[in-house]
Amino acid sequence: MSRIYAVGIGPGGQEYMTQEAFQVLKQVDIIAGYTVYVDLIRERYPDKAFFTTPMKKEIERCRWAVERAREGQSVAMICSGDAGVYGMAGLLFELAQQYDDMEVEVVSGITAAISGAAVLGAPIGHDFCLISLSDLLTPWELIEKRLRCAGEGDFAICLYNPRSKKRDDYLRKACDILLRYKAPETVCGWVRNIGREGEEYRVLTLGELGAEPIDMFTTVFIGSATTRVMNGRMITPRGYEKHEDTYFRRNDGE
Repeated sequence: MSRIYAVGIGPGGQEYMTQEAFQVLKQVDIIAGYTVYVDLIRERYPDKAFFTTPMKKEIERCRWAVERAREGQSVAMICSGDAGVYGMAGLLFELAQQYDDMEVEVVSGITAAISGAAVLGAPIGHDFCLISLSDLLTPWELIEKRLRCAGEGDFAICLYNPRSKKRDDYLRKACDILLRYKAPETVCGWVRNIGREGEEYRVLTLGELGAEPIDMFTTVFIGSATTRVMNGRMITPRGYEKHEDTYFRRNDGE
């Protein structure tokens, strides 16, 4: 049985990579991936063969990796964050089903919603959803629908791919949609270059968010109605404060 690994490398820094991911990449013959992501780890694995393709060449990249695995080579397809969250794991499974002797093993990683949330504080401490604003593979009309539903449901929201040169106004459009359901004072935040050199973040309001200088290396967090700023951080309470008396009595041994 041939096997290929779909490996999430987290945001890029080695300290954010799981031990499982580190060990798999240490053992394989070939590391394949999007050029930008491979460049993040290339120096750590100088003895490996690498295969990269640019954006929009995902099918070619995965097919090449599957073919090398079927030839008997040990191959890892890396993805930033988690391979199953807007990553290549699903595509590898789709390609692997064309063969009887192909198995895909997914190695989980820390996605930007988790690593970015840690930088901001605890913005997804209660129910939340992930929405990508990229319309390369998803029609914008469907993205708008998902934004409306998330806004109406008062979810905390994490936005991936919030803006690019070709989609300069998509974040503003998303904010305009959410402002139909959320107050302008809703607490929001963004983190750029999570776990990499130049990491920065800001906590602000939904009314301010649409005009922010945000790029594709930024992850955006939009709070729910309960989200608050505490000591400069973005916090979405789980609800323990509603049972404060009971909670503290139990901790006092009563």
